[in-house]
Amino acid sequence: MMGNDFLVDAQGVHAWYASSHVLHGVDIQIARGQTMGLLGRNGMGKSTLIRTLLGHVTQREGRITLFGQDASKFKPHQVARLGVAYVPEGRGVFPNLTVRENLLMAARPGRDGRNDWTYDRVMQTFPRLTERLTNMGNQLSGGEQQMLSIGRALMTHPELIILDEATEGLAPLIVNEIWNVIADIRDSGIATLIVDRDYRRVLAHSDQAIVLQKGLVELSGSSDAVALNPALPKLLGV
Repeated sequence: MMGNDFLVDAQGVHAWYASSHVLHGVDIQIARGQTMGLLGRNGMGKSTLIRTLLGHVTQREGRITLFGQDASKFKPHQVARLGVAYVPEGRGVFPNLTVRENLLMAARPGRDGRNDWTYDRVMQTFPRLTERLTNMGNQLSGGEQQMLSIGRALMTHPELIILDEATEGLAPLIVNEIWNVIADIRDSGIATLIVDRDYRRVLAHSDQAIVLQKGLVELSGSSDAVALNPALPKLLGV
């Protein structure tokens, strides 16, 4: 695959928090429209890798290319403008804005002028939010906040959406709804990077996967191959 077909092409990525060396030369590539699963036990570097790609971790080395541009030194707002949306662990909704305001403040056309994730489409995707439009962000349940966070990300019409623990702490029915939406996002052609503790569902909803162990890539390949690898249970502690 030609390099310009990758939305993300990161090579030899190292990252530190102060004196703590967390990532040790990670490579990750995500092609246009591809869904990548990012797996590993807690503390193995998954969120650090995401935060490094997004520009939140400033102590970093290696080459990070996003959309064909060298983004190794980019700040978070520069990464966002390229067409990357982030649904963080903890959701990050604005508590003092209504549901409607949270959505509309993020709305903008995509890189190529695409406008297929309109406000109306987000409402259809998350009908529960239509009943909460005038509620403040801090008046929503955890599941509703997660729906709002994903809906807000989609209204930026991203080329790539990063989902960090999108189902964490949610009731089973809501978890199923979120995975259905993730499937819709995948079908719509948006590239996706998924971190979630339910590794079986991650592998079922992704094309490729990598497994981190102490800041190193221990497994990588097609999701089907990773799922069948005998080393996977031990790496994930299951």
